[in-house]
Amino acid sequence: MGKGTHFLGQPMFGQLISLLSKSEILKFSRENGGERYVKRFDAWQHLVVMLYAVIKRFDSLREITDSMFPEARKLAHLGINMMPRRSTLSDANARRPEHVFGLLYRSLYDRYKGGLSSDSRRRQVPSWLKRLQIIDSTTITLFSNLVFKGVGRHPKTGRKKGGLKVHMNIHANEGVPSDIRFTSAATNDSFMLVPSNYTAGDIVAMDRAYVDYSKFEELTRRGVIYATKMKKNLVYRPVSDTMYMFPEGVMEVRGMLMYYVNCYTFFESPEKDRAKILEDARGLPPEPSLFD
Repeated sequence: MGKGTHFLGQPMFGQLISLLSKSEILKFSRENGGERYVKRFDAWQHLVVMLYAVIKRFDSLREITDSMFPEARKLAHLGINMMPRRSTLSDANARRPEHVFGLLYRSLYDRYKGGLSSDSRRRQVPSWLKRLQIIDSTTITLFSNLVFKGVGRHPKTGRKKGGLKVHMNIHANEGVPSDIRFTSAATNDSFMLVPSNYTAGDIVAMDRAYVDYSKFEELTRRGVIYATKMKKNLVYRPVSDTMYMFPEGVMEVRGMLMYYVNCYTFFESPEKDRAKILEDARGLPPEPSLFD
């Protein structure tokens, strides 16, 4: 019985490495200064070692090096020709630009996204789900507020926890994010909403952390549909209010066409200009349907 080389019977780490291109990774690293002053521990070895650490769930450089030294003879086929010391690995983490690995992620996503979508698994999904993108973030608490600026309000007792915030944009019918950004935990989420990243017909779902009225206006001009939560202090005026009911008499969905008017503070004569906004709004064509 012949041995397959594509996933079947292969260890998980070997399957993961087989998806990568060593020449491509080294190319990205050279173009972005990642190989400057590097003699032996290149970007490929750096990536393989860090992937190994992630799979093994190691938390420190000592754990990584202590675990890899006994396996030195078994890792030569992966292109690792030296076992890095803690100082070597630390220097590589500090000096090699993270943009190198960002380019690699983007390249892998573009190459394999056709196999990530639900259509590739022959699932019947509604057409609007293919247009839906979701942006959100999560905070990873790492250190005290002395190392990274803390997030949230000051607690009554103790200190705020500092850390990192992971921002992601994901297509609803795919299993991995199309864009990932790492910032300090105190960074506002709204920077992740970039209207130029979306085209007419796209649907964007987000929470109230991304509320930015100037960006919403640009999304509207681009023909992008967006769904979000309203801020508690939002001032708005309803233009139309429609309820869609189930046959049993239970409300299925409620659609309200409204225009927020708290932007009137930017005008010289608030009451007059706010009235004009509402008057103009009533003459606009109806919004496109979410489920067309």
